[in-house]
Amino acid sequence: MSDQAINSGDSDELQALFDSIVSASSSSEAAPASAAAPSPAPAAAPASAPAINLDALHEPARSMFASIGQLTRKVHDALREMGYDKSLEKAAAAIPDARDRLSYIATLTEQAANRTLNAVDVAQPLQNQIESESQALADQWDKLFANQLSVEEFKQLASKTRDHLRQSSDHARATNEQLLEIMMAQDFQDLTGQVIKKVVEMAKEMEGGLLEFLVQFSPSGAIKPPAAADLDDSLLNGPVYNAEGRSDVVTNQEQVDDLLASLGF
Repeated sequence: MSDQAINSGDSDELQALFDSIVSASSSSEAAPASAAAPSPAPAAAPASAPAINLDALHEPARSMFASIGQLTRKVHDALREMGYDKSLEKAAAAIPDARDRLSYIATLTEQAANRTLNAVDVAQPLQNQIESESQALADQWDKLFANQLSVEEFKQLASKTRDHLRQSSDHARATNEQLLEIMMAQDFQDLTGQVIKKVVEMAKEMEGGLLEFLVQFSPSGAIKPPAAADLDDSLLNGPVYNAEGRSDVVTNQEQVDDLLASLGF
């Protein structure tokens, strides 16, 4: 990297592009005065820099191209001095990071959902079995107290009740294990909460940098807040995540009851 590129903070390719524009513009301006004497060939630009040949252009394209190049250099230097190029570069670099973080959140939530659903699939049949067997035994005991069972049937009922109590204890223990698995699956919230907070901070930083850039370089009056009529009604659908100050949103059961009462229900 050249000393000038190091001092300016630009890459070799960008510095070579600006230098080629300036040298080509200078040589084209000096061409009428030194037409009789051959001029030495300009220094070759790096191979990676685009070749600029103003001689192949015709007026006024030659002057226009040179002026645009010089203006571009001035704007670039001004932006670098004010730090806007670095802020935009930082904002652009934050986008892939935010995408990776959101993908990480999606992965964790998917894993937690799968663990929770699997635990429910295991625990629910156990509870259904306890419910059905308990109901069947309760019906048999009702018949016993109504003197509708023989002695042999009573012995069988007592044996079934004993087995049911033992089995219910095992099912309760297995259900508790699945409930613990469901609880452990929710540990993703702590990790995703931290990641979401970081992504929100990155979004705010990007928004602030881009807004500052637009305000600085936009014409006066070009930026106007959107009118209420310009909002897309489809964007207003969905859950209300901030009901503060909203008179058309109910947030608790008491407000629901009041709303139904006002409607005559």
